[in-house]
Amino acid sequence: MVLTEKETAAIKDLQTQEQTCIEKYGKYSGEAKDPVLKNLFDDLKRNEQQHYDSLGQVLNGSVPSCNCNDRHGKEYSPKATYDGMTNSEDKKSDCFLATDCIGTEKLVSSEYNSDVFVFGDPDVRKLLADIQIEEQNHAEMLYKYKTVNGMV
Repeated sequence: MVLTEKETAAIKDLQTQEQTCIEKYGKYSGEAKDPVLKNLFDDLKRNEQQHYDSLGQVLNGSVPSCNCNDRHGKEYSPKATYDGMTNSEDKKSDCFLATDCIGTEKLVSSEYNSDVFVFGDPDVRKLLADIQIEEQNHAEMLYKYKTVNGMV
């Protein structure tokens, strides 16, 4: 598979977005006060690294397979660390981190939604659509974390 100049530029841009997510989740994992949120950030960082690596495979001429049936967001059920009445500084800080990451996931998801139409290869479009769903699931997981901890 040979990518056009436009397709190559789109993949490289998406990789930049994924690299930012990897770095953000790594940083925020170190800043999170709640071990549940810290673990979520670590898991999401690994997912974003997989996205980055998959995009690298596309740049190298192959398209990795995808499951296109991701349920991580639907099945995620975090345990509450903070109760609804708690309004501690740790809770406020963790709420900020989770909220910021939801915004990032929305942005990245929308990039995939737009860029999928740049590609002529249906397997690449399928991969990008799958990653977009995973980005949406990341936002859903973060929102569920916030909900169970009385942060919404």
